[in-house]
Amino acid sequence: MNTPVIGVLALQGDVREHLIALAAADAVARPVRRPEELAEVDGLVIPGGESTTISKLAALFGMLEPLRERVRAGLPVYGTCAGLIMLADKILDPRSGQETIGGIEMIVRRNAFGRQNESFEATVEVAGVGPVEGVFIRAPWVESVGAETEVLAEHGGHIVAVRQNNALATSFHPELTGDHRMHALFVDMVRAAS
Repeated sequence: MNTPVIGVLALQGDVREHLIALAAADAVARPVRRPEELAEVDGLVIPGGESTTISKLAALFGMLEPLRERVRAGLPVYGTCAGLIMLADKILDPRSGQETIGGIEMIVRRNAFGRQNESFEATVEVAGVGPVEGVFIRAPWVESVGAETEVLAEHGGHIVAVRQNNALATSFHPELTGDHRMHALFVDMVRAAS
Protein backbone atom coordinates (compact mmCIF):
# COMPACT_ATOMS: atom_id res chain seq x y z
CA MET A 1 0.00 0.00 0.00
CA ASN A 2 1.29 3.46 -0.81
CA THR A 3 2.11 6.00 1.86
CA PRO A 4 -0.89 8.16 2.82
CA VAL A 5 -0.61 11.94 2.99
CA ILE A 6 -1.96 13.07 6.36
CA GLY A 7 -2.40 16.69 7.31
CA VAL A 8 -2.21 18.27 10.74
CA LEU A 9 -4.52 21.25 11.23
CA ALA A 10 -1.89 23.91 11.88
CA LEU A 11 -3.88 26.79 13.32
CA GLN A 12 -2.85 26.40 16.98
CA GLY A 13 -1.61 23.65 19.27
CA ASP A 14 1.02 20.90 19.21
CA VAL A 15 1.31 20.59 15.43
CA ARG A 16 5.02 19.71 15.27
CA GLU A 17 4.67 16.73 17.63
CA HIS A 18 1.91 15.24 15.47
CA LEU A 19 3.93 15.74 12.29
CA ILE A 20 6.80 13.80 13.90
CA ALA A 21 4.51 11.01 15.20
CA LEU A 22 2.79 10.59 11.81
CA ALA A 23 6.13 10.39 9.99
CA ALA A 24 7.23 7.73 12.51
CA ALA A 25 4.00 5.83 11.69
CA ASP A 26 4.88 5.74 7.96
CA ALA A 27 2.76 8.61 6.67
CA VAL A 28 3.71 11.71 4.72
CA ALA A 29 2.77 14.46 7.17
CA ARG A 30 2.15 18.09 6.31
CA PRO A 31 0.65 21.14 8.00
CA VAL A 32 -2.80 22.27 6.79
CA ARG A 33 -3.93 25.88 7.19
CA ARG A 34 -6.03 26.57 4.09
CA PRO A 35 -8.91 24.84 2.27
CA GLU A 36 -6.71 24.09 -0.76
CA GLU A 37 -4.23 22.26 1.50
CA LEU A 38 -7.09 20.32 3.10
CA ALA A 39 -8.18 19.17 -0.36
CA GLU A 40 -4.77 17.49 -0.90
CA VAL A 41 -4.70 15.15 2.14
CA ASP A 42 -5.96 11.59 2.66
CA GLY A 43 -6.53 12.12 6.39
CA LEU A 44 -6.31 14.88 9.00
CA VAL A 45 -5.19 15.22 12.62
CA ILE A 46 -6.74 17.96 14.75
CA PRO A 47 -4.19 18.56 17.49
CA GLY A 48 -4.47 19.47 21.11
CA GLY A 49 -4.30 23.11 22.04
CA GLU A 50 -7.12 25.43 23.05
CA SER A 51 -10.42 24.38 21.49
CA THR A 52 -11.98 27.86 21.58
CA THR A 53 -8.94 29.34 19.83
CA ILE A 54 -8.86 26.56 17.23
CA SER A 55 -12.58 27.13 16.58
CA LYS A 56 -12.15 30.89 16.13
CA LEU A 57 -9.05 30.52 13.92
CA ALA A 58 -10.77 27.86 11.78
CA ALA A 59 -13.61 30.35 11.17
CA LEU A 60 -11.15 33.19 10.51
CA PHE A 61 -9.13 31.11 8.01
CA GLY A 62 -12.31 29.96 6.21
CA MET A 63 -11.71 26.37 7.31
CA LEU A 64 -14.83 25.47 9.35
CA GLU A 65 -17.14 24.63 6.45
CA PRO A 66 -14.48 22.86 4.34
CA LEU A 67 -13.56 20.79 7.42
CA ARG A 68 -17.20 19.91 8.09
CA GLU A 69 -17.75 18.97 4.44
CA ARG A 70 -14.67 16.72 4.24
CA VAL A 71 -15.47 14.99 7.55
CA ARG A 72 -19.11 14.44 6.46
CA ALA A 73 -17.79 13.02 3.17
CA GLY A 74 -15.73 10.44 5.10
CA LEU A 75 -12.27 12.02 5.42
CA PRO A 76 -10.45 10.03 8.13
CA VAL A 77 -9.83 12.37 11.04
CA TYR A 78 -8.11 12.01 14.42
CA GLY A 79 -8.59 14.55 17.20
CA THR A 80 -6.51 14.70 20.38
CA CYS A 81 -7.63 16.68 23.44
CA ALA A 82 -8.90 19.95 21.90
CA GLY A 83 -9.24 17.96 18.66
CA LEU A 84 -11.64 15.60 20.44
CA ILE A 85 -13.73 18.64 21.41
CA MET A 86 -13.67 19.88 17.80
CA LEU A 87 -15.01 16.50 16.57
CA ALA A 88 -17.88 16.40 19.07
CA ASP A 89 -21.43 16.94 17.93
CA LYS A 90 -22.10 18.75 21.22
CA ILE A 91 -20.09 20.49 23.96
CA LEU A 92 -21.70 20.62 27.41
CA ASP A 93 -19.96 23.84 28.45
CA PRO A 94 -18.93 25.74 25.30
CA ARG A 95 -17.30 29.15 25.45
CA SER A 96 -19.26 31.94 23.80
CA GLY A 97 -19.24 31.51 20.02
CA GLN A 98 -17.35 28.19 20.15
CA GLU A 99 -18.15 25.92 17.20
CA THR A 100 -17.22 22.34 16.39
CA ILE A 101 -16.64 20.42 13.19
CA GLY A 102 -18.67 17.44 14.40
CA GLY A 103 -18.28 13.95 13.05
CA ILE A 104 -18.53 11.89 16.23
CA GLU A 105 -21.85 11.41 17.96
CA MET A 106 -20.75 12.37 21.46
CA ILE A 107 -21.22 15.00 24.14
CA VAL A 108 -17.98 16.28 25.69
CA ARG A 109 -17.00 18.32 28.73
CA ARG A 110 -14.10 20.75 28.32
CA ASN A 111 -11.29 20.77 30.97
CA ALA A 112 -13.13 17.92 32.70
CA PHE A 113 -10.04 16.49 34.41
CA GLY A 114 -9.13 19.90 35.84
CA ARG A 115 -6.98 22.93 35.18
CA GLN A 116 -3.39 23.09 33.91
CA ASN A 117 -1.83 22.35 37.32
CA GLU A 118 -3.99 19.21 37.60
CA SER A 119 -2.57 17.70 34.40
CA PHE A 120 -1.29 14.12 34.77
CA GLU A 121 -0.07 10.99 33.02
CA ALA A 122 -1.71 7.59 33.32
CA THR A 123 -1.65 4.24 31.56
CA VAL A 124 -4.80 3.78 29.50
CA GLU A 125 -5.93 0.45 28.03
CA VAL A 126 -7.05 1.20 24.45
CA ALA A 127 -9.10 -1.49 22.66
CA GLY A 128 -7.16 -2.89 19.72
CA VAL A 129 -3.95 -1.10 20.76
CA GLY A 130 -3.16 -2.16 24.33
CA PRO A 131 -1.81 -0.07 27.20
CA VAL A 132 -0.67 3.41 26.19
CA GLU A 133 0.74 6.22 28.29
CA GLY A 134 -1.88 8.97 28.29
CA VAL A 135 -0.77 12.55 28.83
CA PHE A 136 -3.82 14.50 30.08
CA ILE A 137 -3.39 18.30 29.88
CA ARG A 138 -6.56 20.24 30.82
CA ALA A 139 -8.18 17.25 29.19
CA PRO A 140 -11.82 16.84 28.22
CA TRP A 141 -13.79 13.67 28.70
CA VAL A 142 -16.72 12.21 26.81
CA GLU A 143 -19.94 12.40 28.82
CA SER A 144 -21.98 10.19 26.49
CA VAL A 145 -21.87 8.61 23.03
CA GLY A 146 -24.41 7.72 20.39
CA ALA A 147 -25.25 4.22 19.18
CA GLU A 148 -22.71 4.39 16.32
CA THR A 149 -19.79 5.50 18.51
CA GLU A 150 -17.41 2.85 19.83
CA VAL A 151 -15.77 3.47 23.21
CA LEU A 152 -12.09 2.49 22.96
CA ALA A 153 -10.86 3.50 26.42
CA GLU A 154 -11.92 4.82 29.81
CA HIS A 155 -9.96 6.33 32.68
CA GLY A 156 -11.34 6.91 36.15
CA GLY A 157 -14.80 5.90 34.97
CA HIS A 158 -14.80 8.45 32.13
CA ILE A 159 -14.62 7.83 28.37
CA VAL A 160 -11.27 9.05 26.98
CA ALA A 161 -11.02 7.42 23.52
CA VAL A 162 -13.70 6.84 20.88
CA ARG A 163 -14.11 5.89 17.25
CA GLN A 164 -16.99 6.35 14.84
CA ASN A 165 -16.49 5.19 11.26
CA ASN A 166 -13.42 7.14 9.97
CA ALA A 167 -13.19 9.41 13.02
CA LEU A 168 -10.94 8.70 16.02
CA ALA A 169 -10.53 10.86 19.13
CA THR A 170 -8.60 10.75 22.40
CA SER A 171 -8.74 13.00 25.48
CA PHE A 172 -5.02 12.47 25.92
CA HIS A 173 -1.90 13.36 23.90
CA PRO A 174 -0.15 10.24 22.51
CA GLU A 175 2.07 12.49 20.36
CA LEU A 176 3.95 13.59 23.49
CA THR A 177 5.08 10.10 24.57
CA GLY A 178 7.23 8.67 21.76
CA ASP A 179 4.76 5.76 21.47
CA HIS A 180 3.33 6.01 17.96
CA ARG A 181 0.76 3.18 18.12
CA MET A 182 -2.27 5.53 18.22
CA HIS A 183 -0.91 7.33 15.15
CA ALA A 184 -0.23 3.96 13.49
CA LEU A 185 -3.86 2.99 14.17
CA PHE A 186 -4.97 6.20 12.48
CA VAL A 187 -2.60 5.68 9.51
CA ASP A 188 -4.15 2.20 9.11
CA MET A 189 -7.63 3.80 9.16
CA VAL A 190 -6.54 6.23 6.42
CA ARG A 191 -5.12 3.37 4.31
CA ALA A 192 -8.34 1.36 4.73
CA ALA A 193 -10.45 4.35 3.68
CA SER A 194 -8.50 5.07 0.46
